[in-house]
Amino acid sequence: MKIKLYIEGGGDSALQDTLFREGWQVFFQKAGLTGKMPRTFRGGGRNATFDAYQTSVRTKKPDELPLLLVDSEDLISEGTAEWDHLKTRDGWDRPANSGNDDALLMVCCMETWFLADRESLKKFFHDCWRDNALPQWPNLEAISKDMVFEKLALATAVCGKKAYAKGKRSFEILKVIDPAIVEAKCPGAKRLLDRLRTN
Repeated sequence: MKIKLYIEGGGDSALQDTLFREGWQVFFQKAGLTGKMPRTFRGGGRNATFDAYQTSVRTKKPDELPLLLVDSEDLISEGTAEWDHLKTRDGWDRPANSGNDDALLMVCCMETWFLADRESLKKFFHDCWRDNALPQWPNLEAISKDMVFEKLALATAVCGKKAYAKGKRSFEILKVIDPAIVEAKCPGAKRLLDRLRTN
């Protein structure tokens, strides 16, 4: 089965497209998916990503499996299924011919996954990283997106041009974090990796 993974984000330049693909490829390789590597598609904006995914579902071949990966953006109530969250938040209906577990969420955002592996962040940002700016959160998926970004900004405030900013920096960090640590602390990441492993 050929997995086609439509992922939110990635910017709108050729350079960002390259960084996006490299970042996800390295992350999935480190997660042990070398033999089951999904083909990633940079969705750009949130709605554009969903539109591309819907088109892929409508036109898929028998040996293709389109999957959707987007930020949850908001906190998710315990027990709420991914498609139910996306229907409530974005008004998205699960496309016909797509499965109940074909939508995957980064809760609340990709940056939450970065915070799961603080040691890698320390190495990436070196001497300018301020670890005491980050609380020791026991449940990362219970932290709002705004709080994640606020604390990342504080932790990298003295890093100058290397301070955290969404875009190029995101995919550089994606390449250095440890997927095993991320999936141990972020159930949404584990659901994604388990979904990819079982196909």
